[in-house]
Amino acid sequence: MGDGLLSDLSSLANQHSRTDRYAVITDSNVGPLYGDKVITQLGGQERSSLFQFPAGEQHKTRETWQSITDQMLAASFGRDTTVIALGGGVVGDLAGFVAATYLRGVPHIQVPTSLLAMIDSSVGGKTGVDTLHGKNLVGAFHQPVVVVADVSTIATLPASHVSAGMAEAIKHGAVADAAYFRRLLGLSDRVLERDPTAITEVVKRSVEIKADVVSQDEREHGKRTVLNFGHTIGHALEAVSGYELLHGEAVALGMLAEAELGIRLTITDPGVLAELKEALSAMKLPTRLATSAEPDTLLKAMEQDKKNRQGSVRFALPERLGNMARDPGGSWTYSAPEPVVSGVLAHLFKHK
Repeated sequence: MGDGLLSDLSSLANQHSRTDRYAVITDSNVGPLYGDKVITQLGGQERSSLFQFPAGEQHKTRETWQSITDQMLAASFGRDTTVIALGGGVVGDLAGFVAATYLRGVPHIQVPTSLLAMIDSSVGGKTGVDTLHGKNLVGAFHQPVVVVADVSTIATLPASHVSAGMAEAIKHGAVADAAYFRRLLGLSDRVLERDPTAITEVVKRSVEIKADVVSQDEREHGKRTVLNFGHTIGHALEAVSGYELLHGEAVALGMLAEAELGIRLTITDPGVLAELKEALSAMKLPTRLATSAEPDTLLKAMEQDKKNRQGSVRFALPERLGNMARDPGGSWTYSAPEPVVSGVLAHLFKHK
């Protein structure tokens, strides 16, 4: 992690991956900005090829996965290939899944160019694609050999994407480090102004938090589920919006809804909700949904969530800021009565 690391990508790749060829996978937003630079860094077209797909969550599909893998096969990429995921979270998820499945698995390097990807999605080894039934329902755990986060790429992000990335940083503080959560308030102006020092501080601490949790539970059978705070409802909001909501915007709203749910279940300290609203507002993230969302529609979307167990929708709920609750049986997630969930959704997301 640092400023200007794309210029050192070749040496970093050679240090961490013995390979003859690179398949650089990117999207139509990032490719024109950094594709040629990365191809040149990796030895030109003799050693590397660029595979580009249309930008947007709606293109993170099995069809895109198939298209890219077919192109790689046609170009005779073998097991001596390393996949480079060049882009934001969508690119990282899709390219990682290509790497996990191509010829039964080849190495990959994450090169995140969005704040959200640097802070969260490039770390932890989750890869996958979306289906008509929900987000990330087809995928694999496949750890990158290295993550190369060049914070200078944040300069090309739209302001809304900078804010969206900070939703995951706020989540990390909420689940594991109250001091970091409150530090983010003090950094908000500098982060939104894209100050490299502030961005680096945030990325570093968020990666430390996520790496610590993942190291305890790589396959998400236990404690790693705390990182899903805000995501059960957030993913449903994304799907219902047709992915017009950015992931970070949906997670912001999801955290508010799930904190409210925890309060109603007498699990969460009521002060958590107010602090979340303050932090999200400081980062220019939504605290109310701009359009109505029917509770029944959101509940149906949540029923498809991959985190469900035994037919029950599960929620990671904070006990207090920086500490997640654990039920008497030892689980880090809770089920909730449908009328209570529906009431929370109606209160927060349905305009009268």
